[in-house]
Amino acid sequence: MIDEAELAQLKRDVQQLKDRQSILDCIQRECRARDRQDVAQIAGCWWEDGVDEHGPIVTQAPDYPARANAGHRALFNMTSHNITNHLCELDGDTAYCESYVVGGLFWLDDKRTTIAFGRYLDQLEKRQGEWRILTRRCTIEMSADTDGSWVHSKNVKGFLKALWNGEDPSYERPIVARPDGVRW
Repeated sequence: MIDEAELAQLKRDVQQLKDRQSILDCIQRECRARDRQDVAQIAGCWWEDGVDEHGPIVTQAPDYPARANAGHRALFNMTSHNITNHLCELDGDTAYCESYVVGGLFWLDDKRTTIAFGRYLDQLEKRQGEWRILTRRCTIEMSADTDGSWVHSKNVKGFLKALWNGEDPSYERPIVARPDGVRW
């Protein structure tokens, strides 16, 4: 039989695990949204009074989705943001996170890909039961340039191609295997 103190501790532990998962989901959802150029989904990961710092540019959250998308479209055919190590320090309804990010950047010349390694230093807040980003600072720590033309090789021919819009296959419900769609 579980006593009141054990039950109370169990409830706190479950809430902490739920909060940590919601925080990680928010950070990953924001990356996915940028890789799809999904303005509404990006905005849904930020509080209206939030602020993003990417290099010397500081952008208020309401302006961030359009600015980030325009920056990516001006330089790249496609991007891929991948969260790896994730540390999260909870302090009530505030979370301090350090998430390592590996970004793939496929340049407009259709020949080069840059892989950038950095971190997102995020402060999230929980308001009315929902976690969103309040402040993000982005580091860049190293990069590698590669030959991006492999995606045009016979090895990739026929694979689904990512799209910067709601027509990307990831939006499909239900997910059905079939031979159509935009492909390499």
